[in-house]
Amino acid sequence: MTTITTGSGVARRRSRTPRKPSLIGLAYVAPALAGLLALYIVPLAGTFQLSLSETGPFGDSTFTGLDNYRRLAGDADFWLALRNSATYTAIVLLGIPIAVVLAALIHSVDRFNNLYRVLFFLPVVTLPVAVGMVWRYIYNGEFGILNQALGLVGIDGPNWVADPAVAIYAVSVVGIWTSLGTNIIILGAGLRGVPKELLEASSMDGAGPVRQFVSVTLPLLSPSIFFVLTLSIISSLQMFDLIYVMIGRGSTAESGAQTMVYRFFQQSFVEYDQGYGAANAIVLLTLIMIVTAVQFRLQRKWVFYG
Repeated sequence: MTTITTGSGVARRRSRTPRKPSLIGLAYVAPALAGLLALYIVPLAGTFQLSLSETGPFGDSTFTGLDNYRRLAGDADFWLALRNSATYTAIVLLGIPIAVVLAALIHSVDRFNNLYRVLFFLPVVTLPVAVGMVWRYIYNGEFGILNQALGLVGIDGPNWVADPAVAIYAVSVVGIWTSLGTNIIILGAGLRGVPKELLEASSMDGAGPVRQFVSVTLPLLSPSIFFVLTLSIISSLQMFDLIYVMIGRGSTAESGAQTMVYRFFQQSFVEYDQGYGAANAIVLLTLIMIVTAVQFRLQRKWVFYG
């Protein structure tokens, strides 16, 4: 017990016993906790248990410990898929500076700025299958519009989605295009939070538009950039739909352009080796967690929260 003396000299006692959690508060969060348990924790535990087993096509399984993970370490296709996922992610991240510039340009326009945001956001609300099919025709080596345009200037373009050497890069460009809309919306919201007083003060000090953008706007926009960066890395490492639609099963570029999630699909639902596929998924989850933790650690050095 602690004694507190007020100005009138009346002593009141306050107990150090911690308060019991409110049952009403627990009732409010119970649905969210139940959903988290049922939709995330239990499936994750089941996937990890499956990764420690050897499974057959009819659902039978035998516990094998870490054999699937040892098998991953010596699997050249696994390392190729990991490299492709890293390549795709690195290229898609190049779209963030583009989104910053576009968001700033749209923010500086007084008329039709909402129309520009809608136009850039259209790929986000379009079905990924439709996006992949359209770009597959654009990339077609024989009658695709891209190679026809290159032919006008004397360049013989490759078969973009059938050549293992260039397929992952072609898909990555589409990844940049589809991610611009979301990034521009988030960064645009961050730009609206930049105080005009700071920009006016920097202008009075002689800073031009470029200097203002670099020294004032970008530091204040860094929380939004960090958020976009985190989302982009997580979604890029989980890329599957564009690879599946644009490359397609049976393509000559399928094995050379597969990503981690595509390899999980191939192992689990095509070859029915679900234990090995689950090991792929657990490794990918661990990689995402490590990368995200490193991002949150490093953001202390460059993110300015004002």
